[in-house]
Amino acid sequence: MDHELAMTLPGISRGASEARSAPLVVQAPKAPLQGSVLVLIQFDVCEEIRLDKLRDIFGARTADASFKHQAPGYVRYQRPPVEENIEPLVLDSGERLQVEIKYFDYGVVSVVFELSFAGDWDTLVQLSSRWVSDTNFEVLASRIVKQRLESAAPALVKRYDTEWLQEDYFIFHVREIAGEPSASDLLAAHGGRIAQVVRGETATLSDGEREEILQSQISYYPNDLAVIGWNAAFIYDTPAGAETAIQLLQYANSQLLEFRHYDDLLTHELEGVYDFLDKGVGLWSRWRTANAATKLHTVLLDVAELTERADNAIKFLSDMFSARLYKLAASRVGVPDYKDLVQQKLNTAEDLYHFMVDQFNQSRAFVLELMVVIILIIELIWVFRGKPL
Repeated sequence: MDHELAMTLPGISRGASEARSAPLVVQAPKAPLQGSVLVLIQFDVCEEIRLDKLRDIFGARTADASFKHQAPGYVRYQRPPVEENIEPLVLDSGERLQVEIKYFDYGVVSVVFELSFAGDWDTLVQLSSRWVSDTNFEVLASRIVKQRLESAAPALVKRYDTEWLQEDYFIFHVREIAGEPSASDLLAAHGGRIAQVVRGETATLSDGEREEILQSQISYYPNDLAVIGWNAAFIYDTPAGAETAIQLLQYANSQLLEFRHYDDLLTHELEGVYDFLDKGVGLWSRWRTANAATKLHTVLLDVAELTERADNAIKFLSDMFSARLYKLAASRVGVPDYKDLVQQKLNTAEDLYHFMVDQFNQSRAFVLELMVVIILIIELIWVFRGKPL
């Protein structure tokens, strides 16, 4: 931050000379780095949020997707999330946080804490280490979300009563660096520090670890840079330019949260099916597989619909840079891995469903055949006794 210091030069006598000479104003030098830290805490709170109703309740605004360069009008969220700002918070350390909440239609609520900072590279490294390991943000965000959802209850569909799944992510946005270096110069001069910031480490990292982190970099212009990690990201860009990466990182983490939820849901359902099958698939118990198979198939359809909604919430048609940036962010935070897990369990559940249906059909066919045999036996008995039916 800029500070002004008024100084009186020595050798100038006071009195009349003071009336003719104004104090010399000397600006304190700018800090080498100017920017902000964003903490994203996301919760999976319900199956769906009715955004229109929520907008009426809170009077909040709709968040449009932001892109680094001019993009066609159809490159937008399919169902734009709803945003609202709440009163800033002051931590015990005296740090003042701006707070924003974003509501996604697929049941995710995202809280963003933002702190402005100014200092050198050591300041940023220390700040990242302290904040990445701080768990108070999760408690604070959870308290805020629970309070806001009390008013938003009419807009929530199938709210989860158990403990919410959550994800956190840290974004270190540097908007100004002394000398305005290019991305390549910045990496050459401070690549090691950037890697420390992304990892939240104060100790110097090994060459191999540093290279692995810096592989996940992307730039659109010569003077911007994003380095994406699994838990944090470093962004060097203007506020307007950084908005693209911030929104896509937020979206990727919300996807990760949803796929984690579907993975847990399918795991629970499959365990129930395995327990049911372990109890035996005898002749009469097979009749009960129809209800179990119907329940499992309902879950399959629900998960397929919800995953499609979360997976297609935003499109990048004709905006290849945003698409590449999202793909990089999603791969680093682990979206494809959880998506594959969910797909594998969907395939397993589909196989179990067909197996259970086959078991039921076999039992039904057996019973029908048994009934035919019984009828024939009864007819034969009457025939041999000379009393035809």
